[in-house]
Amino acid sequence: MSQRIGYYPGCSGSGTSVEYDASTRAVCDRLGLSLQDVPDWSCCGSTPAHTVDHVLSAALSARNLELAAQAGLDTVTTPCPSCLANLRVAGHKMEKEGFRKQVKNLLDTECESLAEVKSTLQVLLEDVGPEAVQAKVVRPLSKLRVVCYYGCIMNRPPEVMQFDDPEHPMAMDTLMEACGAEVLPFPLKVECCGAAAGMPRKDIVTELSGRLLDVAAGMGADAIVTACPLCQMNLDLRQGQVNSARGSKHAIPVFYFTQLMGLAMGLSASEMGIAKLAVNPKPCLEQAGVL
Repeated sequence: MSQRIGYYPGCSGSGTSVEYDASTRAVCDRLGLSLQDVPDWSCCGSTPAHTVDHVLSAALSARNLELAAQAGLDTVTTPCPSCLANLRVAGHKMEKEGFRKQVKNLLDTECESLAEVKSTLQVLLEDVGPEAVQAKVVRPLSKLRVVCYYGCIMNRPPEVMQFDDPEHPMAMDTLMEACGAEVLPFPLKVECCGAAAGMPRKDIVTELSGRLLDVAAGMGADAIVTACPLCQMNLDLRQGQVNSARGSKHAIPVFYFTQLMGLAMGLSASEMGIAKLAVNPKPCLEQAGVL
């Protein structure tokens, strides 16, 4: 298949989650999806802006969606749930004429045409499909037991996100199974990890992320799979902090789902940015036979 789709990498894709961006691009390319970056894209107004000014935040997102539409991109995908939420919420709010007028005044543009937004997870599940993914697998993850952690905003609020089940999503589970992994039924898959509270309230993150790690370890998971840069950071980079605060000894690798998909499809560990992970993933991947 060959399909052209707009791509919004988001700010973290150029910084703290470059491995997510790189693995997303590589996997999409392997599956025949041609990603075209939104021209002159800018911050979508995620967490910082929308906590201060909803109109300004929506204007930042609307600008990106208008640029995509002007470039002939009917659909834009983003791997980041925070970007996804802000872009979709902006599109939803822009349906109200009063709100749209405020945004127009800020941007000095009509904003008459905005591209549709989908998560990359949704595109890979619905537009590509698990059968097409399975057909590309050359190194099945058959020796890997994983839990899929979606976080609290990927599918919420459901009337805005309109993808998967808000309480029991299965998209990532389905794609991991297509890659041959044994997916365990994780009961905390949409519970919060502490999100952006890591700086002002580290105790909240260590408690909430600690619960997630405890349950994953108790289920016998070899790894946690996620689709969110902030969730990945809290569970991976802060895992040592969690252990120190709670007296635990977790050493569970936390992968982006695209990293494992890429490895299963024969892409290299360096292409997938595996070395960027904080918790050593080597024993887990060697056991799975993909390293």
